[in-house]
Amino acid sequence: MSTFQDPILFLYKSRQSQSPSIRSYRRRRRRHHPKMNIVFFLSVFLLFVGANSSQFPIDEATIAEIQHAFSQNKLTSRELLDHYLNKIDFLNPVLRSVLEVNPDARAQAETADRERELAGGKALGELHGIPVLLKDSIGTKDRLNTTAGSFALLGSVVPRDATVVHRLRNAGAVILGKTSLTEWYGSRSLKIPHGWCARGGQALNPYGKGGDPCGSSSGSAISVAANMAAVSLGTETDGSILCPADYNSVVGIKPTVGLTSRAGVIPISPRQDTIGPICRTVSDAVYVLDAIVGFDPMDSEATKVGSQFIPSGGYKQFLKRDGLTGKRLGIVRHPFSDLYANGSKAIQTFEHHVKLLRKSGATIVDNLQISNVAAILNPYESGELVAMIAEFKLTINDYLKNLIQSPVRSLADIIAFNNNHPELENMKEYGQDAFLLSEQTEGIGEAEKAAISMMSNLSRDGFEEMMKTYNLDAMVTLGTGAETVLAIGGYPAISVPAGYEGNGEPFGVLFSGLKGTEPKLIEIAYAYEQATMVRRPPPLLSDLSSL
Repeated sequence: MSTFQDPILFLYKSRQSQSPSIRSYRRRRRRHHPKMNIVFFLSVFLLFVGANSSQFPIDEATIAEIQHAFSQNKLTSRELLDHYLNKIDFLNPVLRSVLEVNPDARAQAETADRERELAGGKALGELHGIPVLLKDSIGTKDRLNTTAGSFALLGSVVPRDATVVHRLRNAGAVILGKTSLTEWYGSRSLKIPHGWCARGGQALNPYGKGGDPCGSSSGSAISVAANMAAVSLGTETDGSILCPADYNSVVGIKPTVGLTSRAGVIPISPRQDTIGPICRTVSDAVYVLDAIVGFDPMDSEATKVGSQFIPSGGYKQFLKRDGLTGKRLGIVRHPFSDLYANGSKAIQTFEHHVKLLRKSGATIVDNLQISNVAAILNPYESGELVAMIAEFKLTINDYLKNLIQSPVRSLADIIAFNNNHPELENMKEYGQDAFLLSEQTEGIGEAEKAAISMMSNLSRDGFEEMMKTYNLDAMVTLGTGAETVLAIGGYPAISVPAGYEGNGEPFGVLFSGLKGTEPKLIEIAYAYEQATMVRRPPPLLSDLSSL
């Protein structure tokens, strides 16, 4: 086995004891409690922003509602964009979810308005004229940076738009800006808390939850939850879309690996990386998914397989209110529900929603277990960490070499940059232990191959075996605990808001399936969402819904 297993195991087991809590981090970095800061800034917002000029209620509006307002001349893309920019100006000093806005966004919005006028009322597509925020690891060939939240990549120039961005532009979307994230996806150090990066500082969950927004697509979820945009893109290697969606009461779709191209996106693992939408509703997320999927010769191996799963006519045809009828759903509680206290609002709500799924026409196969789940959830035992630290060095070095301009050209350069700029990158508090381990690896050797094989076997004998044995259309779980099960096998999932604890903390329900089963998952998730409709804006932001 790998010589790096012992330090990896040490880091894994000691993460909680070594990691400063987000609350203690805030005490060192801020004078006031973040909730008090939010109240202050929202008061300023209410006093000085006023109603949006169109009088169309933009906050919480869906893409379909926005497009209808466009068609009725009640709203323009420029007015929509300006509303979001105002929100960012006043909320971002507290939430820290947006790293930068696109200086060309207004020009893009005005172009969309002219195109709509020339079309004479003809529909130009769901995303036409819609501002979109991108995680700051998704490359754009414009005046925006792509840095993974690190100063080491500030000023780097990518050779082209990421493929998903190119497809968004083709769909008429307006690129609004870049969102914060857990720096380098958390691959720099296990001490870095969710949502922290050197460029943006500590991003905060607008619902509270101790401020924890989860990660690594923290800013993408926060911004959509707080109505700074209706649409964002995130990336996921292990939980990075699904967990922030859950924590911030929004919808996240983690596509089957290969369904969306990773070309032009800062990588971690070619086996597990995937790009997906984070929105407030299932339908909005599906519209985005339709726009970004497809074969890409620049990510040919993965997308050649993934593109075979794309249905003729796309995914929006599966937005069916009766989508639960006839579905077989496997309910898995242990160990995922164990993260919640017995008798908690989350547990009670989940049980209520299981009954609702049955009443809505689904067949419930209850109290299932994944036979090898303990091994899967231990990244040391499963081999996930062994493989990923080696994969990261290979993929990041390749990414950096292909940049047109960059202050760093290798992982070793990033490590040196951090050492040379310790205050800028907060090295004293967080270090770069995982980077150092990754730099010591020498490619995919026997240990890494064995780790990859182990994950394949665990997926086959665990999740896949359960799904096939019980002929399930989806596994249903509470919260965020099942993400690693899905990550190591490249499986898809959709997180949908399910409710709120007594203190207002959100929780979601996760629907997951075998590779390529997005059509079924969309039917299930949409029907569930329409039957429950539990999402609400953050309480401190609810008064803004009339703006």
